[in-house]
Amino acid sequence: MPRILIINPNSNEAVTSGIAETLAGLGEENGSVLECATLSEGPFGVETQADADAVVAPLRRLVNSRKDCDAYVIACYSDPGLRECRADSDKPVFGIQESAVRQATGIGGRFGVIALGPQSVERHMRYMTAMGVTDKLAGERPLHMTVAEGERPEAYERILEVALELRDLDHASAIILGCAGLARHRERLEATVALPVIDPTQAAAMHALADCAQATTVED
Repeated sequence: MPRILIINPNSNEAVTSGIAETLAGLGEENGSVLECATLSEGPFGVETQADADAVVAPLRRLVNSRKDCDAYVIACYSDPGLRECRADSDKPVFGIQESAVRQATGIGGRFGVIALGPQSVERHMRYMTAMGVTDKLAGERPLHMTVAEGERPEAYERILEVALELRDLDHASAIILGCAGLARHRERLEATVALPVIDPTQAAAMHALADCAQATTVED
């Protein structure tokens, strides 16, 4: 029974609960277990480069302490510690920005990203430049919110406003929610904007499930 550990690198349990809700039911067909964990040592929200840097060491410790897992997902859109955890582990480690961008480019056209704030946009742009996908980016727009604010139900109207700007002004063909804490809004937003809306943690979890299934097939 494959076990995939989904790690929320911030210490906000509400974000972890939202992630668990959106992943409910995934993996049931092949008996996989998706376990959601909160990094208690992390900041309440990963919102700055300093926050992203601060979670690298505790993420490595957590991954190294959970040898019982078959794959890991780092559920922060900046993909903090992804390279370091991959270097430490002989099991696959997935970053949610990397997975979401991969899914978005597979849809075709150009994608838009809803970010928390201007600092998030700067970090994401550096990463997408390194990934070589900026030519596929229609635009990235900030909510001017914290992680905690974006997770709340009352954030939806602002999220919708930014999504419509990405669709109507930037001509995005798909929209990525650029924070794991925005997961609760995906279904409602997709129904309203009539475009594919990608929850990055869900995208990474599906990639992890596919990888585990392939590994099981090879072993058989």
